[in-house]
Amino acid sequence: MLVRLIDFIKKPTSKHIIINTVGNYLNVFFTAFFALLLVRILNPSEYGVLSVLLGIAYVLANVLDFGTSATLYSYLPSLIEKKAANIYQFLKTNFFYQLIFSLIIIILLFIFFPYLDKVFFKTNAPPWELYVTTFSVLFLLWQNFVLNCLFAAKKFFMANLYLNLSNVLKTVLIFILIFFHKITIGNIIFIFGILGPIIFFLLVFLDKRHIFNKILVAKIEKEEFRFGYTVTFFIANQFFNLGTRMDLFLLSYFRSKPEVGYYGVSQKIILTILTSITSITQVLSPSFSRIKTKKEAKHHLKTGFFYLLIPAGLFFLLMILPNQIFYLFFTRKFAQTAPITKSLSLPYILYSLGNLPLLFILYTLRKPAYILFAYVSFFIITTVGCYFFIPIKGVFAPAYILSIAFFVTTAILSYVTIYRYKKLPEDLD
Repeated sequence: MLVRLIDFIKKPTSKHIIINTVGNYLNVFFTAFFALLLVRILNPSEYGVLSVLLGIAYVLANVLDFGTSATLYSYLPSLIEKKAANIYQFLKTNFFYQLIFSLIIIILLFIFFPYLDKVFFKTNAPPWELYVTTFSVLFLLWQNFVLNCLFAAKKFFMANLYLNLSNVLKTVLIFILIFFHKITIGNIIFIFGILGPIIFFLLVFLDKRHIFNKILVAKIEKEEFRFGYTVTFFIANQFFNLGTRMDLFLLSYFRSKPEVGYYGVSQKIILTILTSITSITQVLSPSFSRIKTKKEAKHHLKTGFFYLLIPAGLFFLLMILPNQIFYLFFTRKFAQTAPITKSLSLPYILYSLGNLPLLFILYTLRKPAYILFAYVSFFIITTVGCYFFIPIKGVFAPAYILSIAFFVTTAILSYVTIYRYKKLPEDLD
């Protein structure tokens, strides 16, 4: 048993996952550290406002991805393997279209954000904080594009090294602001959403300047933008991203700011563990994109299942964690965080395992239309459910609704995976 475990760890995929997981959990450490630090500086209402504004920035950064990340994971590994001459055209074209589309949305947000905040988000944040949040979306988007390129190229060590160096510098800046008593919600968003991505981008540029130069002189060829694939997954992903944030947004609409603050801390804990899922899927994605036969699919599905049991197990441990552990880290001022977090653990166990059929459909079948159907179902269930039950059940309503939504989504994706797996050839002749 021990020998098999050692052999399993020695596999290239395992090594990549270990490197990526360590790097991502260093990032998680910084995220948790920032949360622990900020809950001691901000009151629950202020933390609630910060959670909503950062939530908007992160959601939009994912929304404005426009499915580009999936395109990079699906096509870039094979281009690199073949040393194709159109690699730099592929990268520049996808970046260009993503930038043009995203700028349209960001400009509209810049114009209408104060009105949206007044009628929906209700944070009552000053306009300059709303505008900083708007601009941060663009910088987070650029950071994500570069990260996804590095991950698709299996440069996991480099990506995580530079990301965590950026975190170190962000930490230094936060402490400087604390020392000079200049901590505000706007300053925090500026450091997290603008300065952090700029630092990361500069570190990558200094190391890979020659690649940036080649991309700069490359031509933009619209056929390199896989429009059907990219746009379909983009629409699907937006339904999912919005669905996973509607609980917080509707809590902000219906409930008090302190309750939103408690729930915001719980979401941070959940997101911390979700990082392990990202670590695994980022490594598995290029492998799933090369599956051609039933034999290969069975091998990768089995391997992926074992890896995804790790975050599922972490969410289970979170469910049985004593409340005193939460009080130790977040103080009794955020006492409600413990039961809220435990209630959210069950739906995210389902989400962890649901990533397996997602990988197969997105990167092996390259049929994002199935994902679109599943994610629209997820969005409808979470939005309608939270709208009707949050006024009744308060901060505990999202756990019930998300459990139903993730179960339905996973069931749809699993059915498609089983059905299409049976149609794969046993082996290549």
